[in-house]
Amino acid sequence: MAQDHAALTSKPNDVTPVSVPAGIDLRINGEQFHHSGDPAMPLLWYLRDVLQLDGTKYGGEHGEDGADLVLVNGKAASAIGLPMSKLDGKQVTTVEGMADAKGGLHPLQQAFIDEDAIGCGYCTPGWLIASMDLLNRIKDPGDNDIDTLPNLCRCGCQTRVRRAVKRAAAVMKQGTKA
Repeated sequence: MAQDHAALTSKPNDVTPVSVPAGIDLRINGEQFHHSGDPAMPLLWYLRDVLQLDGTKYGGEHGEDGADLVLVNGKAASAIGLPMSKLDGKQVTTVEGMADAKGGLHPLQQAFIDEDAIGCGYCTPGWLIASMDLLNRIKDPGDNDIDTLPNLCRCGCQTRVRRAVKRAAAVMKQGTKA
């Protein structure tokens, strides 16, 4: 019994602390992450495969339809075209991160629901992110501003997206709910 106690209280000499592996530190939706894997991995695969955040969609190897958009330091960026190596110290917001801390929808999300601007839903996360970027730059966008968004919708929701963006802009200006 005395030997068991000694074994539990003694400190082995062969324990060596291990340092945190070199890697990329970034914040995603307000939470800190450390990526020590392949620095060339596209952000999209890190979000979907590692973090299981599947709101951001794959829209082609060059992100040409806008389905893969995220906000990086508040500006829209293609998650498929952005290697993890470019994200050290950056803040990333995905569509999942748009809601408030209590889970309440962002006015833009609510406006998309209210205006039925969703269609099949595949492109919706990209539209939301691109629209958020637009509203960060232009508080009261017109049709021409909205028409510059890089998103494609094969369901034909563009007119409803326009209405949703304008509705959200009005709500955000007033600071009230949609």
